[in-house]
Amino acid sequence: MLARFAALAAGLAVAACSVVGDRRGTEEPVFDVLGRAGVAEIRRYAPRIAAETDLEGDAETTRNDGFRRVAGYIFGGNRAAAKIAMTAPVSQAATSERIAMTAPVAQSAAGPGSWTVRFFMPAQWTLATLPVPNDPAVRLVEVPGETMAVLRFTGDRGAEAVAARQAELLRGLAGTAWVPRGEPVAWFYDPPWTLPWLRRNEVAVPVAGG
Repeated sequence: MLARFAALAAGLAVAACSVVGDRRGTEEPVFDVLGRAGVAEIRRYAPRIAAETDLEGDAETTRNDGFRRVAGYIFGGNRAAAKIAMTAPVSQAATSERIAMTAPVAQSAAGPGSWTVRFFMPAQWTLATLPVPNDPAVRLVEVPGETMAVLRFTGDRGAEAVAARQAELLRGLAGTAWVPRGEPVAWFYDPPWTLPWLRRNEVAVPVAGG
């Protein structure tokens, strides 16, 4: 009984922290800041491992459904019944190509109306050591290193707000030494119940140049 009470108290404490955007203890992908270009920060991300799944539908519904599916894997839905630490962010992109989540969870479009939702795995794991997912719709992939231009924002993260920020990012890169080499993605570091003005959201696009 005491153990159950302690677990409940710990869960409530985590939820309370997430309301105010407290992400202490949540691992994020490793990157180096190379500089700035217009409104964007230029980051070089190291290779990482992700668990991902494909879905069809609108962006917000698939983001939620994909999150639950991949979360099932890290919360014990695997052949070893192992618990894998949650990372941030969640990533989402509207593109016809699959984009290679940590914080984030990642989501990218794998085609018209199709999306890939991705969680980046904590750095301690490799493809060889990660347990096999129970759900065949969840797969493990290796994401190569990449250079990204990133614009951070708070508040609304609905489809229209994200599209506006992505357009702002691309306009800000125009005339700089960094050229977009893919479609923009959106990264969400906080759960939906976080106070909007305390949320960390980002839009990013792969770039080359510099």
